[in-house]
Amino acid sequence: QGRLVQYGGGLVQPGGSLRLSCRASGLTFFSEYTMSWYRQVPGKEREMVARSIDGATTYADSVKGRFTMSRSNSEEAVYLQMDHLKPDDTAVYYCNALRRRGREWNYWGQGTQVTVSS
Repeated sequence: QGRLVQYGGGLVQPGGSLRLSCRASGLTFFSEYTMSWYRQVPGKEREMVARSIDGATTYADSVKGRFTMSRSNSEEAVYLQMDHLKPDDTAVYYCNALRRRGREWNYWGQGTQVTVSS
């Protein structure tokens, strides 16, 4: 049974930085998974922040140039470096692993709170 465990998050002042980690276990062929970071605030839909697939990473316009997603297939982990944080970045952040090969494997991390406030 696959599992994603997240680390990091917390409270930071505007302009500060945080790093989130997401480690996978039990995911066969980890390198074939599309790995993504999402975030959600109460009352709003979950928003894709960054996505890594086939060696390419894409970002939401709202975080482009400030957030950097990295991936280690050997460690079966993904990371989200968040710099120049703004109050609007306050949300619960989730990592996601998705693989489709005739069927679908879809896993979510437990979520971690990021609060940007002075």
